[in-house]
Amino acid sequence: MHQIKVGSIEIEVARKDIKNLHLAVYPPNGRVRIATPLRINDESVRLFAISKLAWIKKHQANFIAQNRQTEREFISGESHYFKGKRYLLNLIEHKTSPKIFIRNNKYLELYMKKGSSKQQREKVIKEWYRQALKNDIPALITKWQTIIGVVVADWGVKFMRTKWGTCNIQAKRIWLNLELAKKPRHCLEYVIVHEMVHLLERHHNKRFFAYMDKFMPQWQLYKDELNLTTYN
Repeated sequence: MHQIKVGSIEIEVARKDIKNLHLAVYPPNGRVRIATPLRINDESVRLFAISKLAWIKKHQANFIAQNRQTEREFISGESHYFKGKRYLLNLIEHKTSPKIFIRNNKYLELYMKKGSSKQQREKVIKEWYRQALKNDIPALITKWQTIIGVVVADWGVKFMRTKWGTCNIQAKRIWLNLELAKKPRHCLEYVIVHEMVHLLERHHNKRFFAYMDKFMPQWQLYKDELNLTTYN
């Protein structure tokens, strides 16, 4: 992977064995990436980027305009998101093992021993997010295996900085980003469907997007919501 520059915009260029150019702008800072077929040279990629400049700037502006939260300290009064909904964290000192409850559909109550560190509180919340995803994922995979006609041999959850999910086609294994626990359920479902469709078509080409249109006609709306809403 290397970079080209169009005006003041730096663009990552990744050459792959694909048929069509694919442009993406990623949160939180509007990083731009173009995946290009092996046969297309940098000048052609540059011309493609110039033709999409208005689209790129629009999406970068959306990210910049979003209200960014300060670094989380995992203390009472902070906002934390779960399944697309905002909750206020309520840190409660307690002698028992750490635990989390949602109260009145408004508060995320975190029970910790007195003197707990920021890192300890963060770890508890992340593990709670992980378990919540693990509770939701199996039913969604089972549902879409029947619809799409593929079998997922294995799946897992991990934090990823630039991707919502990945698919190992040979192993029929998908990985899902831990951050999806903060997103609405339909966004999680979209990512699962996206990765499962890769078991039918490896590349992001016309065939892949035709499958997406067939199985999940609203997928583009879910994708836009996922990428244009940043929950910290």
